[in-house]
Amino acid sequence: MARRILLTCGEPAGVGPELAPLALASGVDLVWMGDPRHLAPGTAWTAVDDPDDDVPPGHLPVLRHDFAAPAVPGQPDPVNAQGVIDVIARAVDLAMQGRVSGITTAPISKQALKEGAGFSFPGHTEYLARLGGDVPVVMMLASTTVTPPCRVVPATIHIPLKEVPSALTRDVLEQAIRITHAALIRDFGIPAPRIAVAGLNPHAGEGGTMGTQERDMIAPLLAVLRDQGLNLTGPMPADTMFHAPARARYDAAICAYHDQGLVPIKTLDFAGGVNVTLGLPFIRTSPDHGTAFDIAGKGLADPSSTIAALRMARDMARTRP
Repeated sequence: MARRILLTCGEPAGVGPELAPLALASGVDLVWMGDPRHLAPGTAWTAVDDPDDDVPPGHLPVLRHDFAAPAVPGQPDPVNAQGVIDVIARAVDLAMQGRVSGITTAPISKQALKEGAGFSFPGHTEYLARLGGDVPVVMMLASTTVTPPCRVVPATIHIPLKEVPSALTRDVLEQAIRITHAALIRDFGIPAPRIAVAGLNPHAGEGGTMGTQERDMIAPLLAVLRDQGLNLTGPMPADTMFHAPARARYDAAICAYHDQGLVPIKTLDFAGGVNVTLGLPFIRTSPDHGTAFDIAGKGLADPSSTIAALRMARDMARTRP
């Protein structure tokens, strides 16, 4: 079995390359893929031909992937966009072959990829789903430093708030619940997952006086799934779901829309939050932050989320059959 987690370079003008050598502090056996020219000056690195090749202590193992140009921190270059895309595809290929035990992806700039290479996907997650065989996936944000843990899955993601009520269909919600349930068993080692489902409206609709989606769609769906053996609670008022006693009663929360889930986890565990893509045929985690062009190259980047993402990928790899 492959032992290393592959850390992709992400956008070379962002903080990803400078976080790579700092990620060695995670204690995770990792290998970095990217152009060594983009690493921070003074980084100790050794090129490897195979992801599991040994390197001197303290050196960053590098699967070399040369880009079209050097990188200037904070200034994405369109000519490097295709290199970013190719690194992701190459990483997935290694994971699908079983040559790495999981992938942790450094942040990308969707705008830079679109402008430089015509990248047509809304983001990392959708591209990974395509590479994984057009499989249905959901995004989980998981804490690593708070107890009880906070794990949230938004059923709808990057769409305007006004579109959420029509996008939150029975099929969409059921898919999010089923993928989350399976992943909690397979990747988190929870044999009988408890899942809380948030309502869409304030006070979960207040019996239909503040909205009817809970009464007409969410509650009937949860009843059907409970009859099939899933341990589900809800629909619940979202404003009472995320304090510690509430989190102790479930293993993951399904939320109706992006900010309903991401605001609480980023408040509770901003530096330790990890983005996990559930449903893929390989393990993928990512730090819960962006390219941070404003601080790139200034030595200010915090490796906490990258370290947490690597450790979570390692732990998932140990759990997944």
